[in-house]
Amino acid sequence: MQFGVDVPFVNLLGFELLLFEGGHSAVRFDPQAEHLNSFNVTHGGAIMTLLDVAMASAARSVTPDLGVVTIEMKTSFMRPAVGPLTAKGELVHRTATLAFTQATVRDAQGRACAQATGTFKYLTRLAIGTRGVRRSQPATD
Repeated sequence: MQFGVDVPFVNLLGFELLLFEGGHSAVRFDPQAEHLNSFNVTHGGAIMTLLDVAMASAARSVTPDLGVVTIEMKTSFMRPAVGPLTAKGELVHRTATLAFTQATVRDAQGRACAQATGTFKYLTRLAIGTRGVRRSQPATD
């Protein structure tokens, strides 16, 4: 299963999309040595990216023709994350322009390692050039 968009950082981490439908997502991550911290467990930044991608995928699953960008995210770490990990995301509420989401990362034993809530803004994808979408431009004041 593909993410539907090319995200080089997600490709670099090796995330695998398992579920993408009806406001729900599941993303698998098998951390490698370069994804670990000094305590030899999965780095918090990799965990936060996994949660972010799971929530964004849940938001996009109801309107795959739209893109989403993270507006805010709150993460809680509950236990060290070791080994294969799965994040399950859920779209909790949607407006015309915003998605309110949550996600949990679990280890191979099904134990919750981290959870997050996030707000995402829906954006229209505009086709241009060979990459297929126009990159978002920062607003100017």
